[in-house]
Amino acid sequence: MNRTGLSPLALPLPPATGGWQEGDLPGRRRWVTLRQPLALESGGTLPGVRLAYETWGRRAADGSNAVLVLHALTGDSHLAGPAGEGHPSAGWWDALTGPGKALDTDRWFVVAPNVLGGCQGSTGPSSRRPDRDARWGGEFPHLTVRDQVSAEVELADALGIERWAAVVGGSMGGMRAIEWAVTFPERTGSLLVLAAPAAATAEQIAWGSLQVSAIRTDPGWHGGHYHEAAPGGGPHRGLGLARRIAHITYRSQPELGARFGRAPQAGEVPGHGGRYQVESYLDHHASKLVHRFDAGSYATLTDAMNGHDVGRGRGGIAQALRRATMPALIAGVDSDRLYPTAQQAELAALLPGSDRLRIITSPYGHDGFLIETSQVGALVRELLAGSTGRTPGRPAGQPLGS
Repeated sequence: MNRTGLSPLALPLPPATGGWQEGDLPGRRRWVTLRQPLALESGGTLPGVRLAYETWGRRAADGSNAVLVLHALTGDSHLAGPAGEGHPSAGWWDALTGPGKALDTDRWFVVAPNVLGGCQGSTGPSSRRPDRDARWGGEFPHLTVRDQVSAEVELADALGIERWAAVVGGSMGGMRAIEWAVTFPERTGSLLVLAAPAAATAEQIAWGSLQVSAIRTDPGWHGGHYHEAAPGGGPHRGLGLARRIAHITYRSQPELGARFGRAPQAGEVPGHGGRYQVESYLDHHASKLVHRFDAGSYATLTDAMNGHDVGRGRGGIAQALRRATMPALIAGVDSDRLYPTAQQAELAALLPGSDRLRIITSPYGHDGFLIETSQVGALVRELLAGSTGRTPGRPAGQPLGS
């Protein structure tokens, strides 16, 4: 391993984009194409939008058993299942999804979309434009979390789901879950938000802006128009650096200290060209990401997260959250230094349907919402135990507004 994020002995040179491309194996993905250009919060439109998604379980005739699960920054629609056959990584919540598990697919119809702006099948910077034979690249428009949710609403319409029994998300997925609850409360039966804030803080924006800067100042960035470059010619160094920066914020100082301390990497001498174990660990995660993700998507999604503010244009956070009256569980990770529990405490206090803040105990920092599947599973079970997708007082299958 070297400090560029490459691992020449273990992996080939990174492709210009590690995202899913037309012609790749589809795996479990399905797609829905939006019927019209998507109106963006910025005032423009995005034509030819496709969302990739995966489902587990069977949809009830009236759609009332549907659960929407929303992924974090570098996640995707592959919520459960092994790697391979079009999926570079195993399902990120495989331990929670399946028959008899917290997301019990014998009862629930579980839907996981790849976010708009992503790179695992949904329209994003690496996608080809509908108006000419070229990729969007650096001309891909700025997106907000609300734009992403607007696209997911059309996915729900295409699947015949008037109201989700539950919307569940952590980190960036939690931001989208909050927007679902506030923008479309009549379509959100219940809510679970994990390790996410009502609005990004100055410090969180600062961390995100460093990562985006690392990507956009890479010599291989070429203004975002790098997707046709040969392997090794894209902005993989900047993307690898962004991943290193992010991963430090995802874990806790005590965990890194206990796991690595000041130990050198085996066979290497720090100060003489070698690395500490913690540096090797960060290099490993950087190398993995550049082979499965797209730098343009990373920048696009990070910009959207930096712009997250549920109270924008709604009279502030408190007034906005009053719209979301559905049952809600809000949980934070006690060692999370990226989105500390004070932010989830604010959500729990202001959401009418939340009784108290739930705490996930973990040494793993922000990543605890992905790792502590036993504790998260208990929260999912609690939420779904009382969930229904039907609008109170409305017969199943009757359209909203009838």
